Amino acid sequence: MPVDTSFISAFLVGLLGGVHCVGMCGGIVGALTFGLPETVRRDHGKLLPYLVAYNGGRILSYTAAGTLMGGIGLLAAHLADVHQVQAALQVLAGLFMVALGLFLAGWWQGLTRVEHAGAHLWRHIEPLGRRLMPVRHPGQAFGLGLVWGWLPCGLVYSVLIWAIAAGNPARGAGLMLSFGLGTLPNLLAMGLFAARLARLVRNPWTRRLAGVLVMAFGLLTLARAGMLLAR
Repeated sequence: MPVDTSFISAFLVGLLGGVHCVGMCGGIVGALTFGLPETVRRDHGKLLPYLVAYNGGRILSYTAAGTLMGGIGLLAAHLADVHQVQAALQVLAGLFMVALGLFLAGWWQGLTRVEHAGAHLWRHIEPLGRRLMPVRHPGQAFGLGLVWGWLPCGLVYSVLIWAIAAGNPARGAGLMLSFGLGTLPNLLAMGLFAARLARLVRNPWTRRLAGVLVMAFGLLTLARAGMLLAR
C-alpha cells in the first residue's frame, strides 16, 4: 500500500470516525473542561492549551501503540511468507473497517464486544487517570491524555490492526499518528463547542454518511489485499 495513501486514509478514517470519538471521549473532554476554573472555561484562549495538551497526550499514546503493533507485524513477516502475512493482515484490517462503518452508521453493534474485551486492561490503567483529576495545569491534561489514549475503542483497535499490516514500527507509528490527527478536529471542537457538536453527531444522516465512507475504506483495503494475494 503506498505510504502517502495509507497515511491520508488513516487521517480520513479518524476524521470520519469522529462521530464515535465524540461519543467515547466527549464525556472525558467534558469532565476535563468543566473541572477547570470558570475563568479558564469562558476564555477559549485559556482553554485551548488544556485541550491541545490532552489531545497531544492521547495521540502520543496512539503513536506508541502503532509502533508496537508495527513491530509485531514485522516479526510476523519474518516468521512466515511476507506477502501472505501482509495480505492476511490487510484482510483483517479491511474487515474491521467494514465492521466499524456498520457500527458508526448504527446498523450493527457487534464491535462493542471488541471494546468490552479491552476493558480488562483498562481497569488497571484507568485509576492512573483519576489521580490527575481535577486538572489544574496543561501538564496534568497531557498526562491525562496519555492515560485515556488507552481507552478501549473499536475505532482505535481497527486502525491498530491496520498498523500491524503496515509491517514495520515506523509505518505503524505513522498510521496511528495520522489517525490521531484525524480525530483531533472533532475532539478539539467538542471541548470548545460541546453542545453544537453533540447535536451534529447525533444526527442519523451524519452517522450514516461517516459509516458508509469508512466502509468504503475497508472495501478498498480488502481489494488491495486481493491484489497482494494475486502476485
